[in-house]
Amino acid sequence: MAGGPLAGGDGGAGSGTHAEGGTHTGTDARIGTGAHGRGEEGRAGSRLLSAGECDTFSGRLQHAVAGFVDAPHTAVEEADRVLEEIAGRFAEAVTRRRRTLRASWRGEDGRAGESAAAGDTEQLRLALRDYRALAERLLRG
Repeated sequence: MAGGPLAGGDGGAGSGTHAEGGTHTGTDARIGTGAHGRGEEGRAGSRLLSAGECDTFSGRLQHAVAGFVDAPHTAVEEADRVLEEIAGRFAEAVTRRRRTLRASWRGEDGRAGESAAAGDTEQLRLALRDYRALAERLLRG
């Protein structure tokens, strides 16, 4: 399920499907949250779930679908469990992103402050841009 909406480096879960021949048919997995120079996790457009995790969730969901004819109730229960795990991983990943964003503008002591320095204003502008990008991406779902 590489490339699902939550694909990425460290948390979350993806959705989307693979078409015949391995082509992904889900939505893009990047969520813009660039925590300015903070590595892959905070980079704008970085992924929330690794390709391997997306593939695992996709495989489990496909297994449930394939088993529907023989055991419909079991298949739906498995699909429910997969979705619950995806939602949990997604929530964890968004929480980590928010923490990274918050650290980018709060400073070393973790407290927000009003500073007149031009560098601080630029850091706040970048943080606001990243919050907006993340929120818009989540709203487009």
